[in-house]
Amino acid sequence: MHLYDVLRRPLVTEKNAILQMEGKYAFEVAGVATKPQIRQAVEQAFKVTVTAVNVMTVPGKERRVGRRQARTPSWKKAIVTLQPGDKIEFFESV
Repeated sequence: MHLYDVLRRPLVTEKNAILQMEGKYAFEVAGVATKPQIRQAVEQAFKVTVTAVNVMTVPGKERRVGRRQARTPSWKKAIVTLQPGDKIEFFESV
């Protein structure tokens, strides 16, 4: 897997904005991505040093459209902790 296929999108929420003050950033990642792949992708894409990677699978939810019930797909979320003093400037402008 190419390193730029690992990171799907940044997650910008109020809860993640609070985590950014602690040097933690959240991303949606590929379902088959591992912690070392996520670490490499973030370090190469943003030129920062990663100290920890926490990964979780977010389960899909039941949704209703009219009479039909459907399930949204599950996805993988990674919270990346950076070395003190490092920042990802991409999140500062959002």
